[in-house]
Amino acid sequence: MKYVIWISVLFISCSAPPLPIAGENAESGIREVLSKQQDAWNEGNLELFMEGYWKSDSLQFIGSSIRYGWQPTLDNYRKNYSTRALMGRLEFDIWQVVSLAPETYLVTGQYTLFRESDQPNGPFTLIFKKIQGQWMIVYDHTS
Repeated sequence: MKYVIWISVLFISCSAPPLPIAGENAESGIREVLSKQQDAWNEGNLELFMEGYWKSDSLQFIGSSIRYGWQPTLDNYRKNYSTRALMGRLEFDIWQVVSLAPETYLVTGQYTLFRESDQPNGPFTLIFKKIQGQWMIVYDHTS
């Protein structure tokens, strides 16, 4: 009889739905990071914008080339968006947030920069990981 109870407990625990580590708040937490980045950009604050990225040499950013590291990514933003006119107003359109693992998410969307002379835009793919309790972009491929 002890074995039947033990096997029943084992079966129930194995068939129960897994408890989400990041919870249902993962998507809202990720969207909050992107919203803060958008606000920081629109305030002209690149350092605050970069708080959404993993401050590591392992951060990957792919645009016109591949670069590694938080500081080179910030330096590139400073070089290419050196004035408020070049920065314009940023708007994100998030298409999809998909869980790859409990604390790793794939985000796809489109950015648009509204500037006086043009409106550059393109798709992006981001990988977010929860690092020390914070959602951080660890990979960014922006076209």
